Amino acid sequence: MSPTVDDTPGIEHFELALPHGIRLSCRAAGPKDAPLIVFLHGFPEAAFIWDGVLAHFGGRYRAVAPNLRGYERSSAPAEPEAYRAKPLLQDLVALIDALAPGGRAAAVVAHDWGGAVAWNLGISQPGKLERLVMINSPHPGAFARELRDNPAQQAASSYMNFLARPDAAALLAENDFARMWPFFTAMGGERWLTPALRERYRAVWRGDGSSEPGRGLVGPANYYRATPLRPATERDSAARQVTLSDEQVTVRVPTLLLWGEEDIALPASLLDGIERWIPQLKLVRVPGASHWILHEQPQTVIAAVERALAQA
Repeated sequence: MSPTVDDTPGIEHFELALPHGIRLSCRAAGPKDAPLIVFLHGFPEAAFIWDGVLAHFGGRYRAVAPNLRGYERSSAPAEPEAYRAKPLLQDLVALIDALAPGGRAAAVVAHDWGGAVAWNLGISQPGKLERLVMINSPHPGAFARELRDNPAQQAASSYMNFLARPDAAALLAENDFARMWPFFTAMGGERWLTPALRERYRAVWRGDGSSEPGRGLVGPANYYRATPLRPATERDSAARQVTLSDEQVTVRVPTLLLWGEEDIALPASLLDGIERWIPQLKLVRVPGASHWILHEQPQTVIAAVERALAQA
């Protein structure tokens, strides 16, 4: 690991080399020997979105936000298979082993695709963390059910099949990422998507330092190519082929689920019946907040994490 000062005051950047050959570009705050909290971003974002939260918790914790594989300066394997559930989980476990005292995180806080990785950790390796805080990230059992049976969810998730196209990254990069901005603006992003923030996203999506337009979107698009949890089409059975037993998707750690109710990509029907898979669940609904609640209401997110930590 070689720490450097990053562009946000109080936030350091380091590269973490994992034993299986992946390197994760990480942002962090707080003393290295303090209890670890891991913050996981989703699509189409990057670790920098957590900077304000890292600064808040860095006084008491080692707060670390890795860029997931394929994002920013983290390793970006070319093959879509490298973005399946097991390799992504391997990255998170190795990060916790490297950074957490005793190899156990005080919490994992996750949004969107980061949540997909965190759900798997809470299901399969509960000994690696004390608690989960999930933010608008669908539980895999509920998501599989809704993609299979609910036309509204199938329609809301239809964009996933576009992102799974082999040429998705190139198409997304066209015309100053014209197809990317609506992911934000369709849910009120114009209120918080400042010119400076747009430029930070452009740098991540361009893959700064690469001569290939949109190189920074190849890895993120591979997540969609790798997952079967997307709407079925005439040529691809996708979610119809997924069968998950309760044992395979039961979360075995205390979990706080924060849910912005104005999320048009992830309707609230995803919350129906999830208690069967999350026995230690605290659900907090946030009216008026969308999928981008971290941008819209950062203090609500911070308060949710504080609440979860206080329940130790």
